[in-house]
Amino acid sequence: MLDSIKIARRQSEIRQQLAELVGKDSPSEDETRSMETLDAEYRSNETRYRAALIAEDTERREAGAELETREGRQFAELVGQFELRQVALSLDEGRALDGATAEVVQEMRSKGGYQGIPIPFAALETRAGETVAGDQINPKAIRPVIDRIFPGSVAERLGVQRINITQGEVAFPVATDGAVFGWATSELGNVGAASEYKTSERSLNPDHTGGAQMTISRKALKQAGDGLEAAIRRDLSAVIATELDRVVINGSGTSGEPLGIIPGAGTYGIASTAASGADWAAFRAEIVSFMEANAITSPGGVNLALTPAIWAALDDALIDGTAVSEWDRLTGHIGQPATSTVIPDETAILAANVQGVPPGVLGLYGGVDLIRDVYTKAASGQLVLTGLVTADFTVPRGVQTRILTDIADGS
Repeated sequence: MLDSIKIARRQSEIRQQLAELVGKDSPSEDETRSMETLDAEYRSNETRYRAALIAEDTERREAGAELETREGRQFAELVGQFELRQVALSLDEGRALDGATAEVVQEMRSKGGYQGIPIPFAALETRAGETVAGDQINPKAIRPVIDRIFPGSVAERLGVQRINITQGEVAFPVATDGAVFGWATSELGNVGAASEYKTSERSLNPDHTGGAQMTISRKALKQAGDGLEAAIRRDLSAVIATELDRVVINGSGTSGEPLGIIPGAGTYGIASTAASGADWAAFRAEIVSFMEANAITSPGGVNLALTPAIWAALDDALIDGTAVSEWDRLTGHIGQPATSTVIPDETAILAANVQGVPPGVLGLYGGVDLIRDVYTKAASGQLVLTGLVTADFTVPRGVQTRILTDIADGS
């Protein structure tokens, strides 16, 4: 029993005893001393009761935090022991999964439908201390999933948020109209007509599924051993990261692709402006537009992505009479922009995180659904694997992103 409950019950008993003693017209000396003793104990218990409540509140908070994180932490520990080698051997030889790998697969199957063997995105990270066969390329360190599936990408640098969705649709209501402030024009005048609070909605739907395919030779299956797991993880994470990065920027919205930032500018309400030249002034004009829309309060709140050719043009353009380039002026105000070949020629993207809302949201549904093709390469004993990924992208609020086009890059 909690100490606070014990003390509260004792306080109730003391009050009952005091009520009986106080009700007597002429209490005896023993009864008077008893009242003094009970009164002193009651005051002491009040202090103990407050202390017990404080201590128990801290314990409850710690226990609550433990309960809230225990399930996720235990699953993360299981994912850390996930062996892709078991998956490959299961698909190739029919070997049964065991240990942590079997538990993770069973848990993922219970949360969503998979045709093949489900693989959590976190399993695609390369783990420290792995060794590989000599005929395999050394793995590079990658951070784990949703946070780790595309480190260093242009979408990451622009501030695009990645979320994991178990199933169904996720909607982002965005306020478009709301309260209006007005002054009363007379002593009894109205301060203004009430304005309707309106919202628009951006949604993520599991309508876009892509697949990463690879062929594993019979020789690789027999020779690579544990190194095969690192190779599969490295290849899958690389192609998935590259394609997700591309669709965030250039997804057409057709042929199964999500709608990206540049093709979807009109749909998302993103302003697109032709540049006056390849200089700091062109980017400054866009930053001023951000400020006038109340999206940012300083240039440092802007994330920028551009092509390597634009970087070269800005770095080559020196201010008259100085050794300072237009690139130096640009980075002196907004930090180090990201350069990427994913960005179309003569184009730059400026984005800002406003009030904790990211400029874009990439939703990844479940994990990678790994399926084996038992027919295509059967004659040579090769294993064909397809990793299916369901994802969608949306821009909740177009005013947080701007596109700058026709930037002279000398190409």
